[in-house]
Amino acid sequence: MLSNLAVRDVETLVHPYTNLATFREQGPLVIERGEGIYVYDTAGKPYIEGLAGLWCTSLGFANAELVEAAREQMAKLPFSQIFAGRSHDPAIALGEKLKEIAPAAISKVFFCSSGSEANDTQVKLVWYMNNALGRPAKKKIISRIKAYHGVTIASASLTGLTANHADFDLPIANILHTACPHHYRFAEAGESEEAFATRLAAELEEMILREGPETVAAFIAEPVMGAGGVIVPPRTYFPKIQAVLERYDVMMIADEVICGFGRLGTLFGSTALDIRPDSISVAKALSSAYLPIGAVMIPERMYQAMLDESRKIGTFGHGYTYSGHPVAAAVALKTLEIYERDDIVGHAARVAVPFQRRLKALAEHPLIGEARGMGLVGALEIVADKASKAPYPTAKGVGARCTALALEEGLIVRNLGDSVALCPPLIITEAQVDDMFDRLTRALDGTRDWIAAG
Repeated sequence: MLSNLAVRDVETLVHPYTNLATFREQGPLVIERGEGIYVYDTAGKPYIEGLAGLWCTSLGFANAELVEAAREQMAKLPFSQIFAGRSHDPAIALGEKLKEIAPAAISKVFFCSSGSEANDTQVKLVWYMNNALGRPAKKKIISRIKAYHGVTIASASLTGLTANHADFDLPIANILHTACPHHYRFAEAGESEEAFATRLAAELEEMILREGPETVAAFIAEPVMGAGGVIVPPRTYFPKIQAVLERYDVMMIADEVICGFGRLGTLFGSTALDIRPDSISVAKALSSAYLPIGAVMIPERMYQAMLDESRKIGTFGHGYTYSGHPVAAAVALKTLEIYERDDIVGHAARVAVPFQRRLKALAEHPLIGEARGMGLVGALEIVADKASKAPYPTAKGVGARCTALALEEGLIVRNLGDSVALCPPLIITEAQVDDMFDRLTRALDGTRDWIAAG
């Protein structure tokens, strides 16, 4: 029997990434408040938020400094747009800070409200730049199978997951997908990680040559793939990929929406994975998700092309009402201040050691085919047979059953198919890491027993 609040939800809201048909019977888990790494439902039950919301609430919940930063800015200037040459201090200061800490030479910063908007903007700016440079055919952007880059028409096209394309008439033209760097699933028999990375770089080069280098503009990638299953590429993958890109003047777009701001134990994932980005997308942990804000970090070559187009057209015809929103920008500035002052990135790197140790130990669990991760993000892939890597039938819903049992244990995790993902707030302690994995282990044991019971 659904509660009154649950019934109101079912009759009012459309929930993203939810089976809308079965949800009508199951209803929502309604979260009422949060503190630290915990959230509490309407019955007062606490849960470890093991996915940091959606890979984003890096400083945990109820951070008083972020609340106060929002309150102060709300009282001073709750909104001002930056269209037509207007500006305000929070957006200026945040842009300056992002330029200062960026893992590449950045000329300007464009603000938006989400990672989807940031990556959608990346597509538009790449096309815009190449028109300005007199290269109207150089428009194709290569993403990867199992990548996740958002859900707008362009960013969902970049996303390499079939559910994001099916019956949405996606992907749009000029978006291509190359191989996924998941060694466990896609390596050939006996192929080492080094050889696998070499082959994937060769396949990318073959795609560029087949399409015509004069038509291929950019390659976009997450340092570690998030919603595609927390896929960590082989160590030499990105250097090999970038050698190909540089050979054919193909831009490297780093999607740092999940990996940025400490998730991999470095300020940016690009540093951890030896990526040399031309442009960068950020969002999520930029404000610890307390307010929606994203950004595109733009290189000088692209900015000069934007200037040329403005001279020709008379304006830069792109932007959002909430670009550089002063309250969101103020909260993001305070977030970056806390990261630096409290050495949050260093803390994440230190706690990542026991996190990865407990994660990798679960590779021995009878249900787990692969335990993979880096920094404070990881996934456990459930398989029916370890030797053959055979999965359970999709209809059985083993991953979903595991996450449901984790909820009973007071742990929120997310199943990506039959991979169970973890991405806790960066402020998590070693003792809390152990508690989280103890709860997850009990959920895995319960899933094993549920499977055995038929």
